[in-house]
Amino acid sequence: MQSIETYQKAFVAYLQAYATVKEPLGLYQPIQYILHLGGKRLRPVLTLLSAEIFNADYKNALNAALSVEVFHNFSLVHDDIMDDAPLRRGQKTVHEKWNVNTGILSGDAMLIMAYQLFENYEPATFQALAKLFSKTALEVCEGQQYDVDFETRTHVSVAEYLKMIEFKTAVLVGAAMKMGAIVANASEEDQNHLYEFGKNLGIAFQLQDDYLDAFGNPETFGKQVGGDIIENKKTYLYIKALEFSNEENRLKLIKLFSETPKDKHQKIETVKQIFVESGSALATKEAIQNFTDKAFSGLAFLNISEEKKHLLRAFGTNLMNRTV
Repeated sequence: MQSIETYQKAFVAYLQAYATVKEPLGLYQPIQYILHLGGKRLRPVLTLLSAEIFNADYKNALNAALSVEVFHNFSLVHDDIMDDAPLRRGQKTVHEKWNVNTGILSGDAMLIMAYQLFENYEPATFQALAKLFSKTALEVCEGQQYDVDFETRTHVSVAEYLKMIEFKTAVLVGAAMKMGAIVANASEEDQNHLYEFGKNLGIAFQLQDDYLDAFGNPETFGKQVGGDIIENKKTYLYIKALEFSNEENRLKLIKLFSETPKDKHQKIETVKQIFVESGSALATKEAIQNFTDKAFSGLAFLNISEEKKHLLRAFGTNLMNRTV
C-alpha cells in the first residue's frame, strides 16, 4: 500500500497530463481551469486506494479515478451556475470567470470525457464501470433536483434530507471506491461492502461540509461561508434547529429562510446563533460521528487484512477532522 500523499501526487501528475488546452479554446480552457483549481482529490484517491486494497497496481485505476474526478468537477460547474455561486475553492467559478453559456457547454463536454476514459479498459471491466457510472450519475442528478426542490419547501424531514445528500454526494464516494475494486477484479461481495463504506463516509462528509459552510474558517474553507444560509438551503442544521427551537426562534428561522435580505451578514450571524442555541450545531456534529461509525462498522465484512482496514479507518478519521 502507498501513502495518501503518493496517491495524490500520482493522480495530480496524471490529471495535469490529461487536462491540456486545445481548440476550440472557449470549450477547453474552462475545463482545464476547473480541473486545476485543486481541491481535496478525495474521490480519485479513494479509487486508487481501493484498487491496491485488493492487490492491484493503483496505476491501473488511474483512468477510473480520472473519470470520477472529471465527472465530479462537471457537476460542480453546473451546480455553481444553479446556485449562482461566486467562488469555488477560493477562486472565481467558471460561469463568473467566463459566462453561463460557457459553463453549460464545458460542463457537458466534461460529462462525455468522463465516460470516454472507460474506453481504456477491457470490455468486461468497461461494462462494469460504465454500468456503475450511469447509475451513479443519474442518482447525482436526482439528488441535485431534491436539493433544488427543498429550497422552496417550508418543511423537509431529516429522512428526506439524508436521502438527498446520499444521492447528491455520497453515492459518488461509494462509486469511486467500488470502481477501484472493479479494476482490481475484487469479488462482487467485496465491491458492494466497499461501496457501502464509501457511501456512509460520504454522508458524514456532506454533513461535515454543511457544518463547515456555517461554522468554517473562510480562509481555509475555500467557499463562501454562510452560502447555504444565503441560498435558504434546508440543511441538517436548519432542519434540526426547527425541531429543537422555541416557537419564537422557529418562526424567526422560517421567516429568514423565506427572504433574501440586503444585509446578508446579519442574516448569517442570526441563523448561526439559532443553530448553536437550539442544539442543532451539536446534533449535526453527532450525526457526522454516527455515520462515520456506521462506515467503520461495515469494514468487518471486507475480506482484507486488519492492516488495510486500519488504513481505511485512518483515512475516514482524518477526513472527519478536516477544516476545509
